[in-house]
Amino acid sequence: MSEKKKIKINVESEETAENEKTEKPASAKDEYGKHKRETADEGHADAKKPLKELEARLDAKEGEVKETYDRLLRVSADFENYKKRSAREMEEFRKYANQSLLKEMLSVVDNLELAINSSNDKKKADKHLIEGLNLTLNEILRVFEKFNVKPIEAQGKAFDPAFHEAVMREETDDFPENTVVSEFQKGYLIHDRLLRPAMVVVAVPKTAQKDKKI
Repeated sequence: MSEKKKIKINVESEETAENEKTEKPASAKDEYGKHKRETADEGHADAKKPLKELEARLDAKEGEVKETYDRLLRVSADFENYKKRSAREMEEFRKYANQSLLKEMLSVVDNLELAINSSNDKKKADKHLIEGLNLTLNEILRVFEKFNVKPIEAQGKAFDPAFHEAVMREETDDFPENTVVSEFQKGYLIHDRLLRPAMVVVAVPKTAQKDKKI
């Protein structure tokens, strides 16, 4: 019995040893495969890292390019506005550069017109003198026309404080209320800008004046 048991034990131990031998290669193979897969995954992950970095850099550069382009558009628009504004300012300067000089010449025109009107009222006035005064006045008015200086039409017009300066009120029923009856001094425009307001007499109804007195 003892010998049979020994034989059986030896057989079982040999079978166990053989099984262990056969199992070891299988587990080693699995570990190798697992290691290979892990290595492949790591390699794949490592390969993805540079690609992600490149994509991030590309996005950043695209953002910079867009920002630079927007800034260029703004600068270009600002420059166009600057050119238009400069052109308008230059045009305004050319239109009104002689405004002060022309305004000073208005008193000369006033005196010439006054002298001519006074001479026409006198029978013994020197005709040659009057002719010279008229020539001088016409020459100045020609210069005014060249620089777009025009008299303001006031008489018979409704009083406008933007162009008229009332120095007197006249009681009359011949004109509507607040109508310019006469001028003390002519007003002038240079282009569309007021050079000098017209000094005028404004109509006031007689009935209104009587009511005020009462």
